[in-house]
Amino acid sequence: MKVDFQKYADGLVPAIIQDHTTQKVLMMGFMNEEALHKTESTGKVTFFSRSKQRLWTKGEESGNFLELKSLAVDCDQDTLLIKVHPVGPTCHTGADTCWSERNHQEDFLFYLEDIIDLRKQASPDASYVARLFSKGLNKIAQKVGEEAVEVVIEAKDNNDELFLNESADLLFHYLLLLNAKGFRLQDVLDVLKDRHAK
Repeated sequence: MKVDFQKYADGLVPAIIQDHTTQKVLMMGFMNEEALHKTESTGKVTFFSRSKQRLWTKGEESGNFLELKSLAVDCDQDTLLIKVHPVGPTCHTGADTCWSERNHQEDFLFYLEDIIDLRKQASPDASYVARLFSKGLNKIAQKVGEEAVEVVIEAKDNNDELFLNESADLLFHYLLLLNAKGFRLQDVLDVLKDRHAK
């Protein structure tokens, strides 16, 4: 990877930081050649701080490091795209991003997983999700089986509304089962992507 650090008088190139899972842009900083080498060698994103006039590893004081996942340079070789796993919030204000956005995937299913995480902590009297989790893994797995059978039954009929509603029930309960087993939808997507790549 060739980066044109000489393009700008100060020898710094913009470095756009993006969460490798959610694809959210977390922040933007500047790197010189030394900062890039340190990032690659340590696996923790390091910038050149213009205010401190020195190398600065994100998280060196807060512990909120940016763990390197991948590096790319743009077509003009003067801007870096760095994909990371953020350990904690990225912004010094405590926000997930420097634009005060929540760092989650925009896809509703990923948002729903976050809601499930919250609801399972609630009182079983107040939440269906908490009530189902309180009954254990076997009950959650049983519900997935029941919903799958209902989807098959409705698929054989001509009522699209019932079929779609039962499909939604199956998908919802499947997310509960994944959660109960300690997995996320992304884990399943990773398996499918791996199969596709082969």
